[in-house]
Amino acid sequence: MRLENRLPASYFKRYDEGDDRFFYVYPRLTAHIDEAACAAVGQLFRELLPPGGRILDLMSSYVSHLPPEVQYSQVVGLGLNEEELRNNPRLDERLLHDLNANPALPFANASFDGAACTVSVQYLTRPLEVFAEVGRVLRPGAPFIVTFSNRCFPSKAVQIWMTTSDRQHTALIKRYFELSRAFSEISADDRSPHHWLSDPLYAVIGRAAPAEQS
Repeated sequence: MRLENRLPASYFKRYDEGDDRFFYVYPRLTAHIDEAACAAVGQLFRELLPPGGRILDLMSSYVSHLPPEVQYSQVVGLGLNEEELRNNPRLDERLLHDLNANPALPFANASFDGAACTVSVQYLTRPLEVFAEVGRVLRPGAPFIVTFSNRCFPSKAVQIWMTTSDRQHTALIKRYFELSRAFSEISADDRSPHHWLSDPLYAVIGRAAPAEQS
């Protein structure tokens, strides 16, 4: 049984149900959040992702927002546009992979020290399966950092996202973590810059549970 059966199927309908690979066939080498919000993402990563660790950048693009002064043993980017991934200088490995078509991650159990999904969670049509997979590939206690703002491609965001507020988005992502049964220590944080006209920035973080607890 698919994990999404624990939530109404209608939550994950989209205005554009076409193949995501076609939607993302052309690169979008533009900022999805402003500089202040990008800096807030970088600071969150600075605090939570372990230096020297192996990091998974989920739904990656041409920028990973990782702090420039921190070195990691490997950064693996998984996304849908080859040119965007190729233009991302922080990636050591690049994989084209459609998580909505196949939520299974092509990595071994407990093989990453941290993972991030930056302002893209609203596009997942099978989030519980994806979150469970992220929990599987993370070492116990490793963080999964999910950030979001108030921007999106409306035609590709799932219905539940489009019909709820930012406060409700936080509650929804917390529910994804809980229902995936792969995380503990789930918390939320408002990292909005609170500058005039700056984009808001919110985060929900979970720590991978040991296999026997997931």
